[in-house]
Amino acid sequence: MSENGTHATVLVVDDEPFNLEIIEEYLEGEGYSLYTADDGDDAWRQLEAEPDKFDVILLDRMMPKLDGMEVLAKMKVHRKLKSIPVILQTAKASKQNIIEGMNSGAYYYLTKPFDDEMLRSIVRTAIEDKLRYDLLISQLEESVRGLTTLKDAIFEFQSIDQANDLAKVLANACARPDRAVTGISELLINAVEHGNLGIKYEEKTRLVAMGQWKAEVNRRLQQDEYQNKKVLVRFKREGKLNRILIKDEGNGFDWQNFLELDPLRAYDTHGRGIAMARIMSVDNIKYLGNGNQVELIIQGR
Repeated sequence: MSENGTHATVLVVDDEPFNLEIIEEYLEGEGYSLYTADDGDDAWRQLEAEPDKFDVILLDRMMPKLDGMEVLAKMKVHRKLKSIPVILQTAKASKQNIIEGMNSGAYYYLTKPFDDEMLRSIVRTAIEDKLRYDLLISQLEESVRGLTTLKDAIFEFQSIDQANDLAKVLANACARPDRAVTGISELLINAVEHGNLGIKYEEKTRLVAMGQWKAEVNRRLQQDEYQNKKVLVRFKREGKLNRILIKDEGNGFDWQNFLELDPLRAYDTHGRGIAMARIMSVDNIKYLGNGNQVELIIQGR
């Protein structure tokens, strides 16, 4: 996959030939390599045969033989396939169905019928997430292994790149660095973009849709209002547990709405990072005060 994700490989799984044609038409011209599977068995054969091949899976939920939820469950216990973003697409749109799908590890949820722009936007975001996570994980071995003996330390940073660098360092002090790094990164980036830089939820939605999120983050980092703001991180090892306290200089936010996967945000291109970190990467997340401080608890080495 290229740096901008344009050469990403997408597997589209649906038992209805017409739906496969529509999705292929919607994604035509995006620069992706598109593969299709007409049922869950076919999809699993392709995934198991070449687990490194696909960057995103567009997965129909209701299919004969092996349904989408069964394919997703098999992916989540596979060493390589578990990190591939899965976009569930289905006509089952109840709150319970959406929560079940996202709690099972689906990154996004599309309810049929969906329009072409929504599909392209969510696929684009999922690919960008995969690119960022793959880069983080591939660079874990380059981080300082001596930090496995770290007991107590304080860090400061300002930018997204620095957040990702610190996430790799802190993850190497954890029992499962490959799992911990994604959750730590999400929370550190939140402290920059939403905390110190004041980018609101609706504003990020608009910026992501226009492909301008990174440019806006970099622009604000240069402004007098924001350029001296820093995120403070305190790492402390207590027995077998690591405590990571993250504090930004923002005004806080209504964090209670983001600890759980919310079906109302299932169709958005962002907004699930905190909940996904809690489910997949860390043992506990606790927000303090108005939300500009968060403590992560993760098993140490």
